[in-house]
Amino acid sequence: MSQPVSNAPGIEAEVAVVGAGPAGLATAIGFAASGRTTVLITGPERGIDHRTTALLGTSIPILERFGVWDRIAPHTAPLRDMRIVDGTRRLVRAPEVTFKASEIGLEAFGYNIENEPLRRELGAAAEETNGLSLARASLTDLRTDADGVTLSLDDGRSVRATLVVAADGRNSRVREACGIGVKRREYPQVAVTATVRHTRPHWDISTEFHTETGPFTLVPLPGDRSSIVCVVDDREAVRLLGLDLPALAREFERRAHSILGPFEVEEGRAAFPLVAETAREITAPRVALMAEAAHVMPPIGAQGLNLGLRDAVALVDLAAEPGLDLGGAEMLKRYAGARDRDIHGRMTAVDMLNRSLLSDLVPVQSVRGFGLYLLDRVGPLRRTVMRLGLGNRAA
Repeated sequence: MSQPVSNAPGIEAEVAVVGAGPAGLATAIGFAASGRTTVLITGPERGIDHRTTALLGTSIPILERFGVWDRIAPHTAPLRDMRIVDGTRRLVRAPEVTFKASEIGLEAFGYNIENEPLRRELGAAAEETNGLSLARASLTDLRTDADGVTLSLDDGRSVRATLVVAADGRNSRVREACGIGVKRREYPQVAVTATVRHTRPHWDISTEFHTETGPFTLVPLPGDRSSIVCVVDDREAVRLLGLDLPALAREFERRAHSILGPFEVEEGRAAFPLVAETAREITAPRVALMAEAAHVMPPIGAQGLNLGLRDAVALVDLAAEPGLDLGGAEMLKRYAGARDRDIHGRMTAVDMLNRSLLSDLVPVQSVRGFGLYLLDRVGPLRRTVMRLGLGNRAA
């Protein structure tokens, strides 16, 4: 069973994971479950996160392998169908397309969960995991030598590890300490997020309305509830955030074309400017970056945490290879090579989709519309795209 680390000034472990968000928690559990002595440096206390996460494709087997899925599953809603509706008023409009998980032999494309129960269940699992210690402190400094890394904490202690995994988010202190810069792309959009109750059942169908400012997405939650991601321009985001809850509920219902009946908006709405960031390198000597320390994606296509979990399992698998130096140059080179195509491929796909929605050029609208037409009519192509979207190979 995991225990808080002692008050001794020096803590030793094979792996130190920095950051106790869902990605960091899952990664620390995965390393410890594979037999590596691991310390999780939690960072500062986190506030309540009212957002939700859609766990797609390969994420479920990863969480099963790390031994945490059974704890998470009761808090989720399945995503059995995904529907795309062209909600624009442009000259060229795309046909409505519905993707069914059953068509590729799946019960569901994934499962949507609120971030608070996700983090709570992963935190409880971490406390019960043998070989995993929790250091409830924040990183202040990092020093690397040939054999490992020494991390200084704000409570006066230090941690010595052979490999450091940075899962400390988009403002990663580990990345900064390693001198790694980021490539950043800003979009003229803001994602307004909220959770709503509705009077009609969602039938486990996620619906995405494509609009001139970006997607308006309804994602099922347990019961007659759904999470909303409403992508708009800056001015509209300010207007939406200024509405009282009943007025916001009416606005969201209008955007949803009342497909789920009247809405009631729960407390906890928020707004996030859309940006895309990638670290210029995802490794440094004895250090691996993952999740939002390595890549930040707009909330389009539900790729964020799913990409981070694939980072996690890649690291755990490499750490288990016989004869490969944990945290050594060869391991880190292979990690970077293995993750490069997935990360940059997903970033490019999300960027192209978002730009196609924003473009007023008729040729761009025509290409997007024709692409959705083909997906609707050509079964093999549709099934290939569904598998790729879940993080699987095409075949």
